Amino acid sequence: MSINKLIISSAVAFALTGCGGGDINIAPSNQTSIGDTVTNVTNQGTGNTEVSCASYTLAGTVSQGSFDGTNCIYSKGFVDIDNPLTFDLAIPNIGDGVHIFEGSLVVGQDYSTDADLAAAGISEGGDGPVLTIAAGATLAFRSADDFMVINRGSQLRANGTVEQPITLTSQTDAVFHTVGPEDVGEWGGLVINGFGVTNKCAYIGTYPDVTTSDCHVASEGKADVGESHYGGENNADNSGVINYMVVKHTGAEVAPGNELNGITFNAVGNGTLIENLEIYSVYDDGVEFFGGAVDITNYVAVYVRDDALDIDEGYRGTITNALVIQSATDGNRCVESDGIGSYSSKDQATIDDFIARGLNSQATIKNLTCIISANQTGTHEEGQGLRIREAHFPTIQNAIVTGSYGPDELLGDPDFNWCFRLDNEGLQAAQDGNMSVESTIIACQDLTKGNTLPNGTTTADWLTGNGNLLYQTAEAGDDPTAASNAELVILDGFYSVPVADMVVGSDTIPTPVGSTIIGAVSADNDWTAGWTYGLHDGSRAQPLWFE
Repeated sequence: MSINKLIISSAVAFALTGCGGGDINIAPSNQTSIGDTVTNVTNQGTGNTEVSCASYTLAGTVSQGSFDGTNCIYSKGFVDIDNPLTFDLAIPNIGDGVHIFEGSLVVGQDYSTDADLAAAGISEGGDGPVLTIAAGATLAFRSADDFMVINRGSQLRANGTVEQPITLTSQTDAVFHTVGPEDVGEWGGLVINGFGVTNKCAYIGTYPDVTTSDCHVASEGKADVGESHYGGENNADNSGVINYMVVKHTGAEVAPGNELNGITFNAVGNGTLIENLEIYSVYDDGVEFFGGAVDITNYVAVYVRDDALDIDEGYRGTITNALVIQSATDGNRCVESDGIGSYSSKDQATIDDFIARGLNSQATIKNLTCIISANQTGTHEEGQGLRIREAHFPTIQNAIVTGSYGPDELLGDPDFNWCFRLDNEGLQAAQDGNMSVESTIIACQDLTKGNTLPNGTTTADWLTGNGNLLYQTAEAGDDPTAASNAELVILDGFYSVPVADMVVGSDTIPTPVGSTIIGAVSADNDWTAGWTYGLHDGSRAQPLWFE
Protein backbone atom coordinates (compact mmCIF):
# COMPACT_ATOMS: atom_id res chain seq x y z
CA MET A 1 0.00 0.00 0.00
CA SER A 2 1.13 3.55 -0.63
CA ILE A 3 -0.20 6.93 0.41
CA ASN A 4 -0.80 9.36 -2.41
CA LYS A 5 -1.31 12.87 -1.20
CA LEU A 6 -3.60 15.25 -2.95
CA ILE A 7 -2.03 18.62 -3.74
CA ILE A 8 -4.64 21.35 -3.86
CA SER A 9 -4.93 25.07 -3.42
CA SER A 10 -6.08 26.51 -0.13
CA ALA A 11 -9.50 27.16 -1.65
CA VAL A 12 -9.90 23.53 -2.60
CA ALA A 13 -8.57 22.39 0.75
CA PHE A 14 -11.35 24.38 2.40
CA ALA A 15 -13.90 22.68 0.16
CA LEU A 16 -12.57 19.26 1.12
CA THR A 17 -12.76 20.11 4.81
CA GLY A 18 -16.45 20.84 4.42
CA CYS A 19 -17.14 17.67 2.45
CA GLY A 20 -14.91 15.14 4.18
CA GLY A 21 -12.11 13.47 2.26
CA GLY A 22 -8.43 13.21 2.95
CA ASP A 23 -5.71 10.79 2.00
CA ILE A 24 -6.50 7.12 1.55
CA ASN A 25 -4.35 3.99 1.64
CA ILE A 26 -4.71 2.30 -1.71
CA ALA A 27 -2.97 -0.18 -3.92
CA PRO A 28 -0.60 1.62 -6.28
CA SER A 29 -1.65 1.65 -9.92
CA ASN A 30 0.52 1.06 -12.97
CA GLN A 31 -0.10 4.63 -14.06
CA THR A 32 2.90 6.11 -15.84
CA SER A 33 1.41 8.85 -18.00
CA ILE A 34 1.53 12.26 -16.32
CA GLY A 35 -0.49 15.21 -17.50
CA ASP A 36 0.20 18.91 -17.45
CA THR A 37 2.72 20.68 -15.26
CA VAL A 38 1.75 22.76 -12.26
CA THR A 39 0.88 26.38 -12.85
CA ASN A 40 -0.91 28.69 -10.47
CA VAL A 41 -3.43 30.58 -12.55
CA THR A 42 -5.77 33.50 -12.14
CA ASN A 43 -9.35 32.79 -13.08
CA GLN A 44 -10.59 36.04 -14.59
CA GLY A 45 -14.17 34.89 -14.07
CA THR A 46 -13.77 35.15 -10.29
CA GLY A 47 -11.86 38.39 -9.99
CA ASN A 48 -8.27 38.48 -8.82
CA THR A 49 -8.37 35.43 -6.60
CA GLU A 50 -5.80 32.85 -7.60
CA VAL A 51 -7.23 29.35 -7.93
CA SER A 52 -5.64 26.22 -9.30
CA CYS A 53 -7.08 23.56 -11.54
CA ALA A 54 -7.40 20.17 -9.86
CA SER A 55 -4.07 18.44 -9.31
CA TYR A 56 -2.42 15.43 -7.73
CA THR A 57 1.04 13.98 -7.12
CA LEU A 58 2.13 10.54 -8.22
CA ALA A 59 5.58 9.10 -7.65
CA GLY A 60 6.79 12.55 -6.70
CA THR A 61 5.51 14.20 -9.87
CA VAL A 62 2.69 16.74 -9.86
CA SER A 63 -0.03 16.56 -12.48
CA GLN A 64 -2.48 19.40 -12.91
CA GLY A 65 -5.09 20.57 -15.38
CA SER A 66 -4.02 23.40 -17.65
CA PHE A 67 -5.80 26.76 -17.52
CA ASP A 68 -6.70 28.52 -20.79
CA GLY A 69 -7.77 31.79 -19.19
CA THR A 70 -11.30 30.59 -18.48
CA ASN A 71 -11.43 26.79 -18.29
CA CYS A 72 -9.38 23.96 -16.81
CA ILE A 73 -8.45 21.26 -19.31
CA TYR A 74 -7.46 17.75 -18.23
CA SER A 75 -5.54 15.56 -20.66
CA LYS A 76 -5.89 11.79 -21.00
CA GLY A 77 -2.58 11.60 -19.16
CA PHE A 78 -4.32 13.17 -16.16
CA VAL A 79 -7.18 10.63 -16.12
CA ASP A 80 -8.85 8.37 -18.65
CA ILE A 81 -10.55 5.04 -19.02
CA ASP A 82 -7.21 3.20 -18.94
CA ASN A 83 -5.70 5.67 -16.50
CA PRO A 84 -8.09 5.75 -13.50
CA LEU A 85 -7.70 7.88 -10.40
CA THR A 86 -6.34 5.79 -7.56
CA PHE A 87 -6.24 8.64 -5.04
CA ASP A 88 -8.51 11.36 -3.72
CA LEU A 89 -9.13 14.31 -6.03
CA ALA A 90 -11.04 17.56 -5.52
CA ILE A 91 -12.45 19.57 -8.41
CA PRO A 92 -12.92 23.22 -7.39
CA ASN A 93 -15.49 25.79 -8.43
CA ILE A 94 -13.72 28.09 -10.91
CA GLY A 95 -16.57 30.53 -11.37
CA ASP A 96 -17.65 30.87 -15.00
CA GLY A 97 -15.03 28.37 -16.07
CA VAL A 98 -15.59 24.75 -17.00
CA HIS A 99 -13.56 21.64 -16.20
CA ILE A 100 -13.04 19.99 -19.61
CA PHE A 101 -11.97 16.33 -19.74
CA GLU A 102 -10.34 15.08 -22.92
CA GLY A 103 -11.04 11.47 -21.91
CA SER A 104 -13.20 9.59 -19.42
CA LEU A 105 -13.18 10.34 -15.69
CA VAL A 106 -12.77 7.01 -13.90
CA VAL A 107 -12.50 6.90 -10.11
CA GLY A 108 -10.98 3.78 -8.59
CA GLN A 109 -9.82 0.60 -10.21
CA ASP A 110 -12.10 -2.11 -11.49
CA TYR A 111 -11.81 -5.59 -9.99
CA SER A 112 -13.49 -8.70 -11.37
CA THR A 113 -12.51 -11.35 -8.83
CA ASP A 114 -12.87 -11.76 -5.08
CA ALA A 115 -9.12 -12.31 -4.81
CA ASP A 116 -8.30 -9.01 -6.49
CA LEU A 117 -10.78 -7.14 -4.31
CA ALA A 118 -9.31 -8.68 -1.18
CA ALA A 119 -5.76 -7.89 -2.24
CA ALA A 120 -6.75 -4.26 -2.75
CA GLY A 121 -8.45 -4.15 0.67
CA ILE A 122 -11.82 -3.46 -0.95
CA SER A 123 -14.42 -6.12 -0.23
CA GLU A 124 -17.72 -4.63 0.91
CA GLY A 125 -17.10 -0.91 0.44
CA GLY A 126 -14.72 1.88 1.42
CA ASP A 127 -10.96 2.28 1.15
CA GLY A 128 -11.09 3.49 -2.45
CA PRO A 129 -10.44 6.99 -3.77
CA VAL A 130 -12.94 9.84 -3.36
CA LEU A 131 -13.81 12.37 -6.06
CA THR A 132 -15.11 15.60 -4.53
CA ILE A 133 -16.81 18.14 -6.81
CA ALA A 134 -17.32 21.60 -5.34
CA ALA A 135 -20.74 23.26 -5.39
CA GLY A 136 -21.23 25.28 -8.56
CA ALA A 137 -18.62 23.38 -10.60
CA THR A 138 -19.34 22.31 -14.19
CA LEU A 139 -17.66 19.27 -15.72
CA ALA A 140 -17.75 18.83 -19.51
CA PHE A 141 -16.82 15.91 -21.76
CA ARG A 142 -15.90 15.99 -25.43
CA SER A 143 -17.71 13.05 -27.03
CA ALA A 144 -20.09 10.12 -26.58
CA ASP A 145 -16.97 7.99 -26.09
CA ASP A 146 -16.24 9.73 -22.79
CA PHE A 147 -18.06 9.06 -19.54
CA MET A 148 -17.68 8.94 -15.76
CA VAL A 149 -17.31 5.78 -13.68
CA ILE A 150 -17.26 5.47 -9.89
CA ASN A 151 -15.96 1.99 -9.21
CA ARG A 152 -16.74 -0.24 -6.24
CA GLY A 153 -15.18 0.99 -3.02
CA SER A 154 -14.83 4.54 -4.38
CA GLN A 155 -17.07 7.53 -3.76
CA LEU A 156 -18.41 10.57 -5.56
CA ARG A 157 -19.08 13.54 -3.28
CA ALA A 158 -20.99 16.05 -5.38
CA ASN A 159 -22.68 18.25 -2.81
CA GLY A 160 -24.16 21.24 -4.60
CA THR A 161 -26.65 23.82 -3.38
CA VAL A 162 -29.80 25.48 -4.69
CA GLU A 163 -27.76 28.54 -5.61
CA GLN A 164 -24.81 26.56 -6.92
CA PRO A 165 -25.84 23.23 -8.44
CA ILE A 166 -23.22 20.94 -9.94
CA THR A 167 -23.50 20.26 -13.68
CA LEU A 168 -22.23 17.30 -15.70
CA THR A 169 -22.58 17.96 -19.41
CA SER A 170 -20.84 18.13 -22.78
CA GLN A 171 -18.29 20.54 -24.16
CA THR A 172 -20.75 21.43 -26.94
CA ASP A 173 -23.18 22.56 -24.25
CA ALA A 174 -21.02 24.25 -21.61
CA VAL A 175 -18.22 25.68 -23.75
CA PHE A 176 -19.32 25.97 -27.40
CA HIS A 177 -23.04 26.52 -26.69
CA THR A 178 -23.95 24.72 -29.92
CA VAL A 179 -26.11 21.98 -28.46
CA GLY A 180 -29.86 22.04 -29.05
CA PRO A 181 -32.25 21.82 -26.09
CA GLU A 182 -33.23 18.23 -26.91
CA ASP A 183 -29.89 17.00 -28.29
CA VAL A 184 -28.59 13.77 -26.78
CA GLY A 185 -25.50 11.61 -26.99
CA GLU A 186 -23.08 14.52 -26.61
CA TRP A 187 -21.21 12.54 -23.93
CA GLY A 188 -21.60 9.15 -22.31
CA GLY A 189 -23.05 9.60 -18.82
CA LEU A 190 -22.30 8.52 -15.25
CA VAL A 191 -21.96 4.93 -14.02
CA ILE A 192 -21.79 4.16 -10.29
CA ASN A 193 -20.85 0.61 -9.26
CA GLY A 194 -21.66 -0.67 -5.79
CA PHE A 195 -21.52 -3.77 -3.61
CA GLY A 196 -25.30 -4.14 -3.30
CA VAL A 197 -27.46 -7.16 -4.07
CA THR A 198 -28.21 -7.94 -7.73
CA ASN A 199 -30.11 -11.07 -8.69
CA LYS A 200 -27.75 -11.55 -11.64
CA CYS A 201 -25.58 -13.26 -9.00
CA ALA A 202 -26.21 -16.49 -7.04
CA TYR A 203 -27.16 -16.05 -3.38
CA ILE A 204 -27.56 -18.32 -0.38
CA GLY A 205 -30.37 -17.44 2.02
CA THR A 206 -33.42 -15.21 2.02
CA TYR A 207 -33.20 -11.42 1.75
CA PRO A 208 -31.88 -9.55 3.69
CA ASP A 209 -29.79 -12.39 5.12
CA VAL A 210 -28.05 -13.39 1.89
CA THR A 211 -24.47 -14.22 1.03
CA THR A 212 -22.68 -14.56 -2.27
CA SER A 213 -19.22 -15.05 -3.74
CA ASP A 214 -17.66 -14.13 -7.07
CA CYS A 215 -20.40 -11.59 -7.72
CA HIS A 216 -18.95 -9.43 -10.48
CA VAL A 217 -21.52 -8.38 -13.06
CA ALA A 218 -20.22 -6.51 -16.09
CA SER A 219 -21.78 -3.06 -16.35
CA GLU A 220 -23.28 -1.60 -19.47
CA GLY A 221 -20.68 0.55 -21.17
CA LYS A 222 -17.39 0.01 -22.93
CA ALA A 223 -15.89 -3.46 -23.22
CA ASP A 224 -12.29 -4.53 -22.76
CA VAL A 225 -10.25 -1.87 -20.93
CA GLY A 226 -13.40 0.17 -20.27
CA GLU A 227 -15.33 -2.66 -18.65
CA SER A 228 -16.37 -2.26 -15.02
CA HIS A 229 -18.15 -4.56 -12.56
CA TYR A 230 -20.68 -4.37 -9.75
CA GLY A 231 -22.48 -6.53 -7.20
CA GLY A 232 -22.12 -8.08 -3.76
CA GLU A 233 -24.24 -8.54 -0.66
CA ASN A 234 -24.11 -5.11 0.98
CA ASN A 235 -27.24 -3.06 0.28
CA ALA A 236 -26.00 -0.53 2.86
CA ASP A 237 -22.94 0.25 0.74
CA ASN A 238 -21.96 3.92 0.49
CA SER A 239 -20.94 5.34 -2.91
CA GLY A 240 -20.99 8.95 -1.70
CA VAL A 241 -23.31 11.95 -2.08
CA ILE A 242 -25.17 13.56 -4.98
CA ASN A 243 -27.12 16.67 -4.03
CA TYR A 244 -28.32 19.44 -6.37
CA MET A 245 -26.78 18.02 -9.53
CA VAL A 246 -27.92 18.32 -13.15
CA VAL A 247 -26.81 15.77 -15.78
CA LYS A 248 -27.39 16.91 -19.37
CA HIS A 249 -27.21 15.63 -22.99
CA THR A 250 -25.93 12.13 -22.27
CA GLY A 251 -26.30 8.70 -23.73
CA ALA A 252 -24.71 6.59 -26.41
CA GLU A 253 -25.40 3.20 -27.93
CA VAL A 254 -22.15 1.39 -27.26
CA ALA A 255 -23.50 -1.75 -28.95
CA PRO A 256 -26.99 -3.11 -29.69
CA GLY A 257 -28.72 -3.42 -26.31
CA ASN A 258 -25.79 -1.74 -24.53
CA GLU A 259 -26.74 1.89 -24.03
CA LEU A 260 -25.51 4.51 -21.58
CA ASN A 261 -28.00 6.41 -19.46
CA GLY A 262 -28.04 9.66 -17.55
CA ILE A 263 -26.91 7.79 -14.45
CA THR A 264 -26.61 4.03 -14.11
CA PHE A 265 -26.87 2.86 -10.48
CA ASN A 266 -25.31 -0.60 -10.45
CA ALA A 267 -26.05 -2.34 -7.12
CA VAL A 268 -25.62 0.98 -5.29
CA GLY A 269 -26.41 0.79 -1.58
CA ASN A 270 -28.65 3.00 0.54
CA GLY A 271 -25.68 4.36 2.44
CA THR A 272 -25.38 6.62 -0.61
CA LEU A 273 -27.26 9.93 -0.37
CA ILE A 274 -29.06 11.04 -3.55
CA GLU A 275 -31.19 14.18 -3.31
CA ASN A 276 -32.19 16.87 -5.82
CA LEU A 277 -31.08 15.21 -9.04
CA GLU A 278 -32.07 16.15 -12.59
CA ILE A 279 -31.51 14.27 -15.83
CA TYR A 280 -32.05 16.47 -18.90
CA SER A 281 -32.08 15.29 -22.55
CA VAL A 282 -30.70 11.76 -22.64
CA TYR A 283 -30.64 9.13 -25.39
CA ASP A 284 -31.57 6.14 -23.23
CA ASP A 285 -32.86 6.00 -19.63
CA GLY A 286 -32.81 8.83 -17.13
CA VAL A 287 -31.72 6.67 -14.21
CA GLU A 288 -31.48 2.90 -14.30
CA PHE A 289 -31.17 0.71 -11.21
CA PHE A 290 -29.55 -2.69 -11.54
CA GLY A 291 -30.19 -4.09 -8.07
CA GLY A 292 -29.09 -2.33 -4.91
CA ALA A 293 -31.21 -0.21 -2.58
CA VAL A 294 -30.17 3.40 -3.08
CA ASP A 295 -32.93 5.95 -2.39
CA ILE A 296 -33.60 9.14 -4.37
CA THR A 297 -35.48 12.16 -3.05
CA ASN A 298 -36.49 14.95 -5.48
CA TYR A 299 -35.81 13.65 -8.97
CA VAL A 300 -36.53 15.46 -12.26
CA ALA A 301 -36.40 13.84 -15.69
CA VAL A 302 -36.97 16.09 -18.72
CA TYR A 303 -36.74 14.91 -22.35
CA VAL A 304 -35.62 11.36 -21.59
CA ARG A 305 -35.93 9.35 -24.79
CA ASP A 306 -36.37 5.93 -23.20
CA ASP A 307 -37.43 5.30 -19.58
CA ALA A 308 -37.24 8.06 -16.99
CA LEU A 309 -37.04 5.42 -14.23
CA ASP A 310 -35.81 1.94 -15.15
CA ILE A 311 -35.76 -0.72 -12.42
CA ASP A 312 -34.26 -4.22 -12.62
CA GLU A 313 -32.25 -6.99 -10.91
CA GLY A 314 -33.83 -6.84 -7.46
CA TYR A 315 -33.77 -3.09 -6.78
CA ARG A 316 -35.30 -2.26 -3.37
CA GLY A 317 -34.88 1.48 -2.94
CA THR A 318 -37.40 4.29 -2.44
CA ILE A 319 -37.94 7.11 -4.92
CA THR A 320 -39.70 10.10 -3.34
CA ASN A 321 -40.92 13.08 -5.40
CA ALA A 322 -40.26 12.30 -9.05
CA LEU A 323 -41.25 14.71 -11.83
CA VAL A 324 -41.13 13.25 -15.34
CA ILE A 325 -41.85 15.32 -18.47
CA GLN A 326 -41.45 13.67 -21.83
CA SER A 327 -40.65 15.58 -25.00
CA ALA A 328 -43.59 16.42 -27.25
CA THR A 329 -42.25 14.08 -29.92
CA ASP A 330 -40.02 11.58 -28.10
CA GLY A 331 -39.89 9.45 -24.98
CA ASN A 332 -40.93 5.93 -24.12
CA ARG A 333 -41.96 5.03 -20.56
CA CYS A 334 -42.18 7.04 -17.40
CA VAL A 335 -41.39 3.87 -15.42
CA GLU A 336 -40.22 0.53 -16.79
CA SER A 337 -39.72 -1.99 -14.03
CA ASP A 338 -38.49 -5.55 -14.07
CA GLY A 339 -38.02 -7.83 -11.11
CA ILE A 340 -35.41 -10.32 -12.24
CA GLY A 341 -32.36 -9.78 -14.41
CA SER A 342 -32.22 -11.84 -17.62
CA TYR A 343 -35.79 -12.91 -16.87
CA SER A 344 -36.44 -14.46 -20.28
CA SER A 345 -33.55 -16.91 -19.87
CA LYS A 346 -34.85 -18.33 -16.56
CA ASP A 347 -37.32 -21.17 -16.05
CA GLN A 348 -40.39 -20.75 -13.87
CA ALA A 349 -38.91 -22.73 -10.98
CA THR A 350 -35.96 -20.33 -10.78
CA ILE A 351 -38.24 -17.31 -10.96
CA ASP A 352 -40.47 -18.71 -8.22
CA ASP A 353 -37.41 -19.38 -6.05
CA PHE A 354 -36.17 -15.82 -6.45
CA ILE A 355 -39.57 -14.49 -5.43
CA ALA A 356 -39.82 -16.82 -2.43
CA ARG A 357 -36.42 -15.62 -1.19
CA GLY A 358 -37.19 -11.94 -1.72
CA LEU A 359 -34.61 -11.44 -4.46
CA ASN A 360 -36.97 -9.81 -6.96
CA SER A 361 -37.30 -6.04 -7.32
CA GLN A 362 -39.53 -4.41 -4.70
CA ALA A 363 -39.21 -0.66 -5.23
CA THR A 364 -41.24 2.05 -3.51
CA ILE A 365 -42.29 5.11 -5.53
CA LYS A 366 -43.90 7.96 -3.59
CA ASN A 367 -45.33 11.12 -5.17
CA LEU A 368 -44.73 10.75 -8.89
CA THR A 369 -45.92 13.12 -11.63
CA CYS A 370 -45.64 11.55 -15.05
CA ILE A 371 -46.53 13.78 -18.02
CA ILE A 372 -46.24 11.64 -21.12
CA SER A 373 -46.65 12.67 -24.76
CA ALA A 374 -48.73 10.53 -27.07
CA ASN A 375 -45.91 10.16 -29.59
CA GLN A 376 -45.54 7.06 -31.76
CA THR A 377 -42.31 7.88 -33.56
CA GLY A 378 -39.89 8.27 -30.68
CA THR A 379 -36.32 6.99 -30.56
CA HIS A 380 -37.25 3.78 -28.73
CA GLU A 381 -41.01 3.22 -28.57
CA GLU A 382 -44.24 5.14 -28.10
CA GLY A 383 -44.92 7.49 -25.21
CA GLN A 384 -46.31 5.43 -22.32
CA GLY A 385 -46.78 5.52 -18.55
CA LEU A 386 -45.88 2.76 -16.07
CA ARG A 387 -45.03 -0.83 -17.04
CA ILE A 388 -44.62 -3.35 -14.21
CA ARG A 389 -43.45 -6.78 -15.30
CA GLU A 390 -41.14 -9.76 -14.77
CA ALA A 391 -41.76 -10.24 -11.04
CA HIS A 392 -41.44 -6.65 -9.88
CA PHE A 393 -43.66 -6.11 -6.80
CA PRO A 394 -43.65 -2.33 -6.19
CA THR A 395 -45.40 -0.01 -3.78
CA ILE A 396 -46.69 3.11 -5.58
CA GLN A 397 -48.34 5.98 -3.72
CA ASN A 398 -49.71 9.42 -4.65
CA ALA A 399 -48.93 9.33 -8.37
CA ILE A 400 -50.35 11.36 -11.24
CA VAL A 401 -49.95 9.68 -14.63
CA THR A 402 -51.40 11.62 -17.54
CA GLY A 403 -51.18 11.73 -21.30
CA SER A 404 -53.91 14.33 -21.59
CA TYR A 405 -51.84 17.42 -22.35
CA GLY A 406 -51.16 18.40 -25.93
CA PRO A 407 -52.75 19.52 -29.20
CA ASP A 408 -54.60 17.10 -31.46
CA GLU A 409 -51.63 16.37 -33.69
CA LEU A 410 -49.71 14.91 -30.76
CA LEU A 411 -52.37 12.34 -29.91
CA GLY A 412 -51.44 8.82 -30.90
CA ASP A 413 -53.11 5.46 -31.11
CA PRO A 414 -54.51 4.36 -27.73
CA ASP A 415 -53.28 0.83 -28.42
CA PHE A 416 -49.77 2.22 -28.01
CA ASN A 417 -50.09 5.25 -25.74
CA TRP A 418 -51.36 3.56 -22.58
CA CYS A 419 -50.71 4.77 -19.03
CA PHE A 420 -50.56 1.64 -16.85
CA ARG A 421 -49.61 -1.94 -17.70
CA LEU A 422 -49.21 -4.92 -15.39
CA ASP A 423 -47.74 -8.21 -16.65
CA ASN A 424 -46.31 -11.59 -15.65
CA GLU A 425 -46.07 -12.46 -11.93
CA GLY A 426 -47.28 -8.99 -11.01
CA LEU A 427 -50.84 -10.05 -11.83
CA GLN A 428 -50.79 -12.73 -9.12
CA ALA A 429 -48.96 -10.40 -6.76
CA ALA A 430 -51.66 -7.76 -7.22
CA GLN A 431 -54.36 -10.30 -6.48
CA ASP A 432 -52.50 -11.56 -3.39
CA GLY A 433 -51.74 -8.08 -2.06
CA ASN A 434 -47.99 -8.42 -2.54
CA MET A 435 -47.81 -5.19 -4.53
CA SER A 436 -49.84 -2.01 -4.21
CA VAL A 437 -50.89 1.18 -6.00
CA GLU A 438 -52.59 3.73 -3.73
CA SER A 439 -54.02 7.25 -3.96
CA THR A 440 -53.07 7.53 -7.61
CA ILE A 441 -54.78 9.38 -10.48
CA ILE A 442 -54.49 8.10 -14.05
CA ALA A 443 -55.89 10.33 -16.79
CA CYS A 444 -55.28 9.08 -20.34
CA GLN A 445 -57.11 8.11 -23.50
CA ASP A 446 -56.04 4.49 -23.01
CA LEU A 447 -55.88 3.91 -19.29
CA THR A 448 -54.55 0.37 -18.96
CA LYS A 449 -53.10 -2.41 -21.05
CA GLY A 450 -52.24 -5.98 -20.19
CA ASN A 451 -53.85 -9.14 -18.99
CA THR A 452 -56.44 -9.65 -16.27
CA LEU A 453 -55.61 -10.94 -12.81
CA PRO A 454 -55.88 -14.73 -12.32
CA ASN A 455 -59.36 -14.32 -10.78
CA GLY A 456 -60.60 -12.46 -13.87
CA THR A 457 -60.42 -8.93 -12.42
CA THR A 458 -59.21 -6.39 -14.96
CA THR A 459 -56.23 -4.21 -14.17
CA ALA A 460 -58.52 -1.15 -14.27
CA ASP A 461 -60.95 -2.69 -11.77
CA TRP A 462 -58.07 -3.69 -9.50
CA LEU A 463 -56.79 -0.10 -9.53
CA THR A 464 -60.16 1.47 -8.78
CA GLY A 465 -60.91 -1.18 -6.18
CA ASN A 466 -57.81 -0.08 -4.29
CA GLY A 467 -58.77 3.58 -4.08
CA ASN A 468 -57.21 4.96 -7.26
CA LEU A 469 -58.98 7.18 -9.82
CA LEU A 470 -59.07 6.52 -13.57
CA TYR A 471 -60.30 9.17 -16.00
CA GLN A 472 -60.53 8.39 -19.71
CA THR A 473 -59.75 11.47 -21.73
CA ALA A 474 -61.30 12.32 -25.10
CA GLU A 475 -59.52 11.57 -28.36
CA ALA A 476 -58.88 15.27 -28.78
CA GLY A 477 -57.28 15.42 -25.35
CA ASP A 478 -58.39 16.96 -22.07
CA ASP A 479 -56.06 19.59 -20.70
CA PRO A 480 -55.92 18.60 -17.00
CA THR A 481 -56.11 22.19 -15.74
CA ALA A 482 -58.94 24.35 -14.46
CA ALA A 483 -58.72 26.47 -17.63
CA SER A 484 -59.76 23.65 -19.94
CA ASN A 485 -62.00 20.90 -18.58
CA ALA A 486 -63.97 21.47 -15.40
CA GLU A 487 -64.23 17.70 -14.92
CA LEU A 488 -60.45 17.17 -14.88
CA VAL A 489 -58.43 19.48 -12.67
CA ILE A 490 -55.26 17.84 -11.40
CA LEU A 491 -52.34 19.95 -12.68
CA ASP A 492 -51.37 23.55 -13.28
CA GLY A 493 -48.47 23.21 -15.68
CA PHE A 494 -46.39 20.54 -13.94
CA TYR A 495 -47.53 21.57 -10.46
CA SER A 496 -50.03 19.43 -8.58
CA VAL A 497 -53.26 21.24 -7.78
CA PRO A 498 -54.03 21.21 -4.03
CA VAL A 499 -56.02 18.10 -3.15
CA ALA A 500 -58.97 20.23 -2.00
CA ASP A 501 -59.15 21.78 -5.50
CA MET A 502 -58.72 18.59 -7.52
CA VAL A 503 -61.58 17.36 -9.70
CA VAL A 504 -61.72 13.97 -11.44
CA GLY A 505 -65.24 13.65 -12.78
CA SER A 506 -67.61 13.16 -9.87
CA ASP A 507 -65.21 10.95 -7.92
CA THR A 508 -63.96 11.68 -4.44
CA ILE A 509 -60.27 12.52 -4.48
CA PRO A 510 -58.28 9.97 -2.46
CA THR A 511 -56.40 11.05 0.63
CA PRO A 512 -52.63 11.12 -0.01
CA VAL A 513 -50.61 8.50 1.82
CA GLY A 514 -48.06 10.13 4.11
CA SER A 515 -48.10 13.35 2.11
CA THR A 516 -50.11 16.53 1.63
CA ILE A 517 -50.23 16.27 -2.18
CA ILE A 518 -50.84 13.79 -4.98
CA GLY A 519 -48.03 14.10 -7.50
CA ALA A 520 -44.44 15.26 -7.21
CA VAL A 521 -44.40 19.00 -6.60
CA SER A 522 -46.74 21.87 -5.74
CA ALA A 523 -46.41 25.59 -6.45
CA ASP A 524 -46.35 26.45 -2.76
CA ASN A 525 -43.52 24.00 -2.07
CA ASP A 526 -41.50 24.06 -5.27
CA TRP A 527 -38.37 22.04 -4.61
CA THR A 528 -37.46 22.38 -8.34
CA ALA A 529 -36.95 26.15 -8.14
CA GLY A 530 -33.50 27.71 -8.37
CA TRP A 531 -31.39 24.75 -9.48
CA THR A 532 -33.09 22.75 -12.25
CA TYR A 533 -32.78 23.33 -16.00
CA GLY A 534 -35.60 23.35 -18.54
CA LEU A 535 -38.53 23.98 -16.20
CA HIS A 536 -38.43 27.67 -15.31
CA ASP A 537 -37.94 30.91 -17.24
CA GLY A 538 -34.37 32.13 -17.06
CA SER A 539 -32.93 28.62 -16.95
CA ARG A 540 -34.06 26.92 -20.13
CA ALA A 541 -33.73 27.09 -23.90
CA GLN A 542 -37.40 26.56 -24.73
CA PRO A 543 -40.78 26.51 -23.00
CA LEU A 544 -42.31 23.18 -22.04
CA TRP A 545 -44.44 21.94 -24.95
CA PHE A 546 -47.74 22.00 -23.04
CA GLU A 547 -47.41 25.56 -21.75
